[in-house]
Amino acid sequence: MDHSINCLVGPLITKRFNMLFQKLYRASLWASATSIIGLLAACTNPPPAEPPPTVQTPPPRQPTAQPATSLAPASTYVQPSNATTPREYRRDGASHLYTKYAKRIYPGKMPPLLYAIGVLQVDIDAKGAVTALHWMRAPTQAPEVVAEIEHSVRKAAPFPAPVKLGRVTYTDTWLWDKSGRFQLDTLTEGQL
Repeated sequence: MDHSINCLVGPLITKRFNMLFQKLYRASLWASATSIIGLLAACTNPPPAEPPPTVQTPPPRQPTAQPATSLAPASTYVQPSNATTPREYRRDGASHLYTKYAKRIYPGKMPPLLYAIGVLQVDIDAKGAVTALHWMRAPTQAPEVVAEIEHSVRKAAPFPAPVKLGRVTYTDTWLWDKSGRFQLDTLTEGQL
């Protein structure tokens, strides 16, 4: 009796296992195909155009009655952002960081294995000052990278003032190479 049950149940289980295996196989093919399509679409988009540099002329100096005894730090002018959404502002924020840290930007395509990847939200007030940082995904395996990114973002202030938004919270992904150079996902050249 047991032998006859095994003869009936065995092929049924095998058939169900094969069907399940085929569904999983198709799902993995679908996921791979959509990933490849996404990568191809990303590769066909032209690189973002660099905004032309702006030059600000300082107002004429008024004569003072007393001689200056100390030198005030020179203010840095940052072109305001005309972004109307946080997503649009993200490009302005990334361009600002690329300008500030031009020598630290990884040139070309990033290597396939990165040292660290982090997703950071940055709160910017109406004047372009950084008011808060929130990690959505911190590279906890590399705490020195977390500290370096936070320091770099705060040091890069003031950011472009979000004149149409008043204040903004934008998110970007930091792609960090073991050399200490990085790219931001918004302006990345991709990976090998």
